[in-house]
Amino acid sequence: MSSQTAGVLQLLALIAALALAYRPLGEYMARVYSSEKHHEPEKWIYKAIGANPTAEMRWPAYLRGVLAFSAVGVLFLYALQRAQGVLPGSLGFQAIDPDQAFNTAASFVANTNWQSYSGEQAMGHVVQTGGLAVQNFVSAAVGMAVAVALVRGFARSRTGELGNFWADLVRGVFRILLPLSVVGAIILVACGAVQNFSGIHEVGRFTGGSQEWNGGAVASQEVIKVLGTNGGGYFNANSAHPFENPTPFSNLFEVFLILVIPFSLTRTFGRMVGSLRQGYAILATMATIWIGFTALMMWTEFAHHGPAFEVAGGAMEGKETRFGIGASAIFSVATTLTSTGAVNSFHSSYTGLGGGIQLLGMQLGEIAPGGVGSGLYGMLVMAMIAVFIAGLMVGRTPEYLGKKIGTREIKFAACYILVTPALVLGFTAAAMALPTPPDSMLNSGAHGFSEVLYAYTSGANNNGSAFAGLNADTQWFNSTIGIAMLLGRFLPVVFVLALAGSLAEQKPVPATAGTLRTDKPLYTGLLVGTILIVTGLTYFPALALGPLAEGLAS
Repeated sequence: MSSQTAGVLQLLALIAALALAYRPLGEYMARVYSSEKHHEPEKWIYKAIGANPTAEMRWPAYLRGVLAFSAVGVLFLYALQRAQGVLPGSLGFQAIDPDQAFNTAASFVANTNWQSYSGEQAMGHVVQTGGLAVQNFVSAAVGMAVAVALVRGFARSRTGELGNFWADLVRGVFRILLPLSVVGAIILVACGAVQNFSGIHEVGRFTGGSQEWNGGAVASQEVIKVLGTNGGGYFNANSAHPFENPTPFSNLFEVFLILVIPFSLTRTFGRMVGSLRQGYAILATMATIWIGFTALMMWTEFAHHGPAFEVAGGAMEGKETRFGIGASAIFSVATTLTSTGAVNSFHSSYTGLGGGIQLLGMQLGEIAPGGVGSGLYGMLVMAMIAVFIAGLMVGRTPEYLGKKIGTREIKFAACYILVTPALVLGFTAAAMALPTPPDSMLNSGAHGFSEVLYAYTSGANNNGSAFAGLNADTQWFNSTIGIAMLLGRFLPVVFVLALAGSLAEQKPVPATAGTLRTDKPLYTGLLVGTILIVTGLTYFPALALGPLAEGLAS
């Protein structure tokens, strides 16, 4: 069997698995977030934190809950890293430097999981499991809670109440993420992933030195890393490391975990707003972009010309032989079209056009299907912008799901889509203009520029993957990428929740003969076009200086 055929078959198997999980998981999540029942362990948590899970919140109170919880998470994780040297299970590692501790704390709380360190050489068991793994759960649950709040804004009327943040957070962790993670971790352990609390072992001697490896609770962190679209690897090689991702089956299973909740949330959305067809329209938009990007990536990596590429069957540089080009391309697109950041191959070694596909996937806003929660609310914002553009074309007040998209709503939506490009392009320009940051670039020219552009694109879009080749462990990059991650996560959340509150206060508008049908293929095409034009063209000049210039020159 050729490697191209193997790649296509893996993609088809992945689509089939996602289709089988779509309905039951989507329906289950809708029941979780609509339930009025609180389980006993959940009641203990509410009592411990002094929260009333039955109290409805308007958007400012919901936002305060998100920001307060996340701020405490940043402070706790920062303190844990700074105290590592005196903690048990530290494996002899010392405290993390202040700038890197800030960067890592901001990264994991913002669901970015950008890493400018080697996990197996810097973090002990307590920081890995008690700090990073915990944030993998709760940061994902925060994103899901914000998405559900926006869905309630569409579903409710004549009220500004969006539910209760603390109840949404706890349910997301204990009823969705934790059960799925337990099952997923068992499967990964069966595939050969490591799960222990061993110390550092010398595994081999060679001339001039020896090699050492430490174990850890790898499988349990790996599963929530991908399921929660987090991305932070236990080891520096991330999902290319055999302790994290041992076999081709585990590789495909991890891609399934990355995509299953974001895609299934469209079913949850359709159920909660009372129209499954609306959920299918959003699903079709996400799937169209994802399949299109995957096909393009496989084509550019398989079709690259040259003697070495022809012998290897394609662009094999930087890819694991146990996965091959097809599986690496599928994983790469899944991770850059979501906010996962996990990698099973060296993104810097992809062809010039392949690197451009990775960058564009993040720059679209990671909405196809996007991160856990963040993908859905990002896509819904783009859906409103598409309706607004259609309204301008026909001279009619735009409506979406029975809610008018007026001046207030479109301002919130516009602010949402402008925040991230401003962060990415602003920080990239500053890094290239200042004398010191370019010294961190391994390569010069277009590829070196792509390294810097990728770093800030990954940080501000809360992705976390790295193009590599860039020494990001400096005070400049640790600080600026940390700021970009926090602003890129929480400023859009402000606009999403304000938008949700505005929608929830409205009186539903009855559909008429002139109402744009947003559950039809025509609208899906309009939405895909809006995403590619409105967000894609924002970055075109920067892409032309980096991956496009490199790809056209090769």
